[in-house]
Amino acid sequence: MYIVNRDQMGKFNTSNDTAIYQELDGALPGGVWAMPAYFNKAVYHGSVGQPLKAFTIANAKLQATPTSKSPGTFGYPGTTPSISANGNTNGIVWAIENGGTGVLHAYDATNLGTELYNSNQATGGRDQFPDSGNCKFVTPLIGNGKFFVGTPTSVVVFGLLP
Repeated sequence: MYIVNRDQMGKFNTSNDTAIYQELDGALPGGVWAMPAYFNKAVYHGSVGQPLKAFTIANAKLQATPTSKSPGTFGYPGTTPSISANGNTNGIVWAIENGGTGVLHAYDATNLGTELYNSNQATGGRDQFPDSGNCKFVTPLIGNGKFFVGTPTSVVVFGLLP
Protein backbone atom coordinates (compact mmCIF):
# COMPACT_ATOMS: atom_id res chain seq x y z
CA MET A 1 0.00 0.00 0.00
CA TYR A 2 1.34 3.40 -0.95
CA ILE A 3 0.41 6.71 0.61
CA VAL A 4 1.30 9.46 -1.83
CA ASN A 5 1.69 13.20 -1.59
CA ARG A 6 -1.44 14.54 -3.29
CA ASP A 7 0.47 17.61 -4.49
CA GLN A 8 3.19 15.57 -6.23
CA MET A 9 1.32 12.70 -7.84
CA GLY A 10 2.82 11.51 -11.12
CA LYS A 11 6.18 13.24 -10.77
CA PHE A 12 8.33 10.16 -10.11
CA ASN A 13 12.01 10.92 -9.68
CA THR A 14 14.41 7.97 -9.27
CA SER A 15 16.94 10.00 -7.27
CA ASN A 16 14.45 11.71 -4.92
CA ASP A 17 10.96 10.21 -4.82
CA THR A 18 9.23 12.43 -2.27
CA ALA A 19 5.83 11.77 -3.88
CA ILE A 20 5.62 8.47 -1.96
CA TYR A 21 4.96 9.54 1.61
CA GLN A 22 4.62 6.03 3.04
CA GLU A 23 4.91 2.46 1.75
CA LEU A 24 3.45 -0.55 3.59
CA ASP A 25 4.74 -3.71 1.93
CA GLY A 26 2.50 -6.76 2.39
CA ALA A 27 -0.27 -4.86 4.21
CA LEU A 28 -2.88 -5.85 1.60
CA PRO A 29 -1.94 -9.25 0.13
CA GLY A 30 -4.12 -10.91 -2.48
CA GLY A 31 -4.66 -7.83 -4.61
CA VAL A 32 -6.89 -4.82 -4.24
CA TRP A 33 -9.84 -4.09 -6.53
CA ALA A 34 -11.81 -2.00 -4.09
CA MET A 35 -11.73 1.42 -2.49
CA PRO A 36 -10.97 2.02 1.18
CA ALA A 37 -13.21 3.91 3.60
CA TYR A 38 -12.21 6.45 6.26
CA PHE A 39 -13.71 7.10 9.70
CA ASN A 40 -12.31 8.62 12.92
CA LYS A 41 -8.60 8.41 12.10
CA ALA A 42 -8.83 4.91 10.63
CA VAL A 43 -8.69 3.58 7.07
CA TYR A 44 -10.66 0.40 6.31
CA HIS A 45 -9.53 -1.85 3.46
CA GLY A 46 -10.73 -5.24 2.15
CA SER A 47 -8.24 -6.97 -0.14
CA VAL A 48 -8.86 -10.31 -1.87
CA GLY A 49 -8.87 -13.39 0.36
CA GLN A 50 -8.26 -11.33 3.48
CA PRO A 51 -10.33 -10.03 6.37
CA LEU A 52 -11.51 -6.43 6.33
CA LYS A 53 -8.74 -4.48 8.07
CA ALA A 54 -8.62 -1.19 9.99
CA PHE A 55 -5.37 0.81 9.89
CA THR A 56 -5.27 3.70 12.35
CA ILE A 57 -3.54 6.97 11.60
CA ALA A 58 -0.97 8.24 14.09
CA ASN A 59 1.58 11.01 13.58
CA ALA A 60 0.26 11.55 10.03
CA LYS A 61 0.98 7.94 8.97
CA LEU A 62 -0.92 4.67 8.81
CA GLN A 63 0.11 2.09 11.38
CA ALA A 64 2.07 -0.71 9.70
CA THR A 65 -0.21 -3.45 11.05
CA PRO A 66 -3.99 -3.36 11.27
CA THR A 67 -5.51 -2.44 14.62
CA SER A 68 -8.49 -4.73 14.02
CA LYS A 69 -9.71 -7.31 11.52
CA SER A 70 -13.04 -8.90 10.65
CA PRO A 71 -13.48 -12.55 11.66
CA GLY A 72 -14.12 -13.70 8.09
CA THR A 73 -12.37 -13.12 4.78
CA PHE A 74 -13.61 -11.68 1.49
CA GLY A 75 -13.02 -13.51 -1.79
CA TYR A 76 -12.48 -11.92 -5.18
CA PRO A 77 -12.68 -8.94 -5.68
CA GLY A 78 -12.37 -8.12 -1.97
CA THR A 79 -14.83 -5.66 -0.50
CA THR A 80 -15.49 -1.93 -0.68
CA PRO A 81 -16.45 -0.87 2.85
CA SER A 82 -18.95 1.89 3.61
CA ILE A 83 -19.40 3.75 6.89
CA SER A 84 -22.52 4.88 8.70
CA ALA A 85 -22.26 6.90 11.91
CA ASN A 86 -23.80 9.59 14.06
CA GLY A 87 -21.14 12.25 13.55
CA ASN A 88 -17.96 10.71 14.94
CA THR A 89 -19.75 8.17 17.18
CA ASN A 90 -21.58 4.86 16.70
CA GLY A 91 -19.60 3.99 13.57
CA ILE A 92 -20.61 0.91 11.62
CA VAL A 93 -18.50 -0.51 8.79
CA TRP A 94 -20.62 -2.24 6.15
CA ALA A 95 -19.12 -4.74 3.69
CA ILE A 96 -20.51 -7.06 1.02
CA GLU A 97 -19.14 -10.58 0.72
CA ASN A 98 -19.39 -11.64 -2.93
CA GLY A 99 -20.16 -15.16 -4.12
CA GLY A 100 -22.86 -17.73 -3.49
CA THR A 101 -25.86 -15.94 -2.01
CA GLY A 102 -23.64 -13.07 -0.92
CA VAL A 103 -23.68 -11.59 2.56
CA LEU A 104 -24.02 -8.06 3.84
CA HIS A 105 -21.90 -7.65 6.99
CA ALA A 106 -21.98 -4.87 9.60
CA TYR A 107 -19.04 -4.44 11.99
CA ASP A 108 -18.33 -2.17 14.93
CA ALA A 109 -15.99 0.50 13.52
CA THR A 110 -13.92 0.52 16.73
CA ASN A 111 -13.40 -3.26 16.61
CA LEU A 112 -13.95 -5.16 13.37
CA GLY A 113 -13.87 -8.39 15.37
CA THR A 114 -17.38 -7.51 16.55
CA GLU A 115 -19.90 -8.35 13.87
CA LEU A 116 -23.17 -6.54 14.56
CA TYR A 117 -25.21 -8.09 11.75
CA ASN A 118 -25.04 -10.19 8.63
CA SER A 119 -27.75 -10.89 6.10
CA ASN A 120 -27.63 -14.65 6.73
CA GLN A 121 -28.89 -14.22 10.32
CA ALA A 122 -32.60 -13.76 9.56
CA THR A 123 -34.73 -16.90 9.56
CA GLY A 124 -36.01 -18.24 6.28
CA GLY A 125 -33.41 -16.33 4.23
CA ARG A 126 -35.44 -13.10 4.58
CA ASP A 127 -32.42 -10.80 4.28
CA GLN A 128 -30.59 -12.56 1.47
CA PHE A 129 -30.52 -10.71 -1.82
CA PRO A 130 -30.77 -11.96 -5.42
CA ASP A 131 -27.87 -12.01 -7.86
CA SER A 132 -25.43 -11.25 -5.07
CA GLY A 133 -22.97 -13.79 -6.44
CA ASN A 134 -22.49 -11.32 -9.27
CA CYS A 135 -22.11 -8.21 -7.10
CA LYS A 136 -18.49 -7.65 -7.99
CA PHE A 137 -17.07 -4.15 -7.66
CA VAL A 138 -20.20 -2.88 -5.89
CA THR A 139 -19.95 0.32 -3.89
CA PRO A 140 -22.79 0.25 -1.38
CA LEU A 141 -24.69 3.42 -0.54
CA ILE A 142 -26.11 4.43 2.84
CA GLY A 143 -28.77 7.09 3.35
CA ASN A 144 -31.86 7.83 5.44
CA GLY A 145 -31.27 4.78 7.63
CA LYS A 146 -31.18 2.42 4.66
CA PHE A 147 -28.42 0.47 2.93
CA PHE A 148 -28.63 0.16 -0.88
CA VAL A 149 -26.92 -2.56 -2.94
CA GLY A 150 -26.94 -2.67 -6.73
CA THR A 151 -27.13 -6.14 -8.27
CA PRO A 152 -27.12 -7.05 -11.98
CA THR A 153 -30.94 -7.05 -12.05
CA SER A 154 -32.12 -4.90 -9.14
CA VAL A 155 -31.40 -2.52 -6.31
CA VAL A 156 -31.78 -4.17 -2.91
CA VAL A 157 -32.63 -2.02 0.10
CA PHE A 158 -31.84 -3.04 3.68
CA GLY A 159 -33.35 -1.18 6.64
CA LEU A 160 -35.53 -1.50 9.68
CA LEU A 161 -38.76 -3.41 9.21
CA PRO A 162 -41.98 -1.43 9.59
